[in-house]
Amino acid sequence: MSVDLSQFIPSFLEESFEGLELMESSLLNLEQGDDETINSIFRAAHSIKGGAGTFGFNGVTEFTHLVETLLDEMRDGRRNIEQNDIEILLESVDCMRLLIEAIRDETECDSNKITETSMLLEHTLALDNSVPANANENSVSTSASDSDDALSKWQITFIPEHHLVQTGNDPLFLFNALADLGELILDANCKELPALNDIDAEELYISWQLTLSSKASEAEIREVFEWVADECQLVITKEETIDELASIEPEATGDSSKEAIINGQVESTAEQHVSSAISADKNSSPPPSEKTANKAKNDLGSIRVGVDKVDSLINLVGELVITQSMLSELGNNFDLSKVEKLNAGLEELLQNTKELQESVMRIRMLPISFAFNRFPRLVHDLSKKTGKEIELILKGEQTELDKTVMEQIGDPLVHLVRNAVDHGIEPAEVRIAAGKSPKGTITLNAFHQGGNIVIEINDDGGGINRQAVFDKALEKGIVDASTTLTDTQIFDLLFEPGFSTAKELSDISGRGVGMDVVKKNIQSLGGRIQVESETGVGSTFRINLPLTLAILDGQLVKVGSETYIIPLITIVESLQPQKDLINRVSGDMVLYRLREDNVPVIPIYSLFNIASEFKDIESSLLVVVEADGQKIGLMVDDLLAQQQVVIKSLNDNYQQVEGISGATILGDGSVAMILDVSGIILMAHKKSELDQKHKKNMHFTPTQQISEGANV
Repeated sequence: MSVDLSQFIPSFLEESFEGLELMESSLLNLEQGDDETINSIFRAAHSIKGGAGTFGFNGVTEFTHLVETLLDEMRDGRRNIEQNDIEILLESVDCMRLLIEAIRDETECDSNKITETSMLLEHTLALDNSVPANANENSVSTSASDSDDALSKWQITFIPEHHLVQTGNDPLFLFNALADLGELILDANCKELPALNDIDAEELYISWQLTLSSKASEAEIREVFEWVADECQLVITKEETIDELASIEPEATGDSSKEAIINGQVESTAEQHVSSAISADKNSSPPPSEKTANKAKNDLGSIRVGVDKVDSLINLVGELVITQSMLSELGNNFDLSKVEKLNAGLEELLQNTKELQESVMRIRMLPISFAFNRFPRLVHDLSKKTGKEIELILKGEQTELDKTVMEQIGDPLVHLVRNAVDHGIEPAEVRIAAGKSPKGTITLNAFHQGGNIVIEINDDGGGINRQAVFDKALEKGIVDASTTLTDTQIFDLLFEPGFSTAKELSDISGRGVGMDVVKKNIQSLGGRIQVESETGVGSTFRINLPLTLAILDGQLVKVGSETYIIPLITIVESLQPQKDLINRVSGDMVLYRLREDNVPVIPIYSLFNIASEFKDIESSLLVVVEADGQKIGLMVDDLLAQQQVVIKSLNDNYQQVEGISGATILGDGSVAMILDVSGIILMAHKKSELDQKHKKNMHFTPTQQISEGANV
């Protein structure tokens, strides 16, 4: 039996992506003398490099080593922290992400970009950017007091716990890291190795005595073991200080358990040694197979859940088991005297089930910071590209949202932020002339409102030019010159396909694509987007989304023998129509006067060809709903209960049906369709157009019909 380290690859990938996010966000805030931040960046890179070495991902290891070397010079005070170096490190983070994504997706990454950035790192490391002697006296004095640049011999006793490899840690990785610090000699102790038949391949029975000749301090040596500090016994003692590495002769011995790993001028020597050792021992650490890689890729869909949420779930399951046991006991020899206890048990079961449902849904909830974290880097890069000075403010990062919704809202948010940078924020000279600060501000804010989440993208730019929007819509034939539009209607024109007011094309925005897709993507999530703007003050794009796509708050309605569900978020009000407010216009169109609005009435029975006894609006009920800025009245036979329903996809179980967004199973086992209000509005428009065409054809005179027939 062998230890299959490939089972830990998903964890490595997930932790690596988290480390890259930490590196990126920290680099954006890095300043000269910020030792804590530079140390955290270094540790993240060191962890990624070590993990990659453990699994034999040499491309990641070799590239990250260059990054680590540059960071090491910064944290040791041997190199100034300059903006140019930070930009190079940000590029390096992008390359590391490409390499790790290639591992996850089993694809080839952009090798040219990796090569170019590697050469840039090597060139940067070759440049003399050292800190002047008087610039960092503390670092210089500390370094001098520790070693005066002399080599020290360290004796390290490393006794790992037997289960060390089961946590994904490999001693070879540790020895590789030590070899980076200097000359390393290993002496393996195999005294605890049991008889062959008693060996457990997942246990580690060997301990080591290490001799390290290095300029490193004790703190730097201990840092190598920081990830396994709780899983080993570690003793580090300083034996002696010597002047030259060459004066240390490796102990000559014929013991096969002893070997030397020497870190020469070329760093990759030690890494190749460790990689060779890993690949040579194929039984203990096989290279990831196709099945394993696919597993790693699939497992990235996992989420981290707080212990408190898991504990709550376990407690609720315990309550359910108790209730089930009680109901089972009542079911044995049941008689009418036990009805009261049965009702109480069923009520308790209902309560526990509801709490369990809410608890399970909370497990899928993640802080929206997971979506917001990409924007500091995005704004940083765009501000450099546009030459604008922009500050990004994030608010409400701990507001929780369903993981699925968060993944799908990412791209629309990116497009809106890019537009805010390109169109919203003015150039510095324009802002100064308007009496503003030369630095623009973009604010991302998230908060809960009722059963939904609201995300706002606000900028303090010049606002939206209403006349320019109207003129562009007029030019494209979207509106008529005599049309009078409200601010809301003008702002809605921004979401028309191909609409753009940009005078010049750029690779940031202005090509007339994207905003219509943004709106469609948001609507596909059951949300809506609104725009507010004030000239000279700025603009706000407000997105309203459901917290989850798995459960829906709905209103059950009856139409003939069918039950439908209308999402509560779309309902404006329900009412009994009054005869004097009903207006019939040309054709079969019926309008209902609802205060200041004329609301088109759509009979559900007619739309879905259902037999219904209530075909007259006066004897029916009207559910007024709103979507895409339009109100319509859905004519139904009866209103039933309001309840939360679990959404089932029609695509997975049947096929997509126009006007229907999904289905659910009701308490009696019957299936109810969930109405897609936006789809119903489109269906009603199509039906109206077909009816008008049909009537137009029916109004032809016999002469016209004959004439047209002759032309055919």
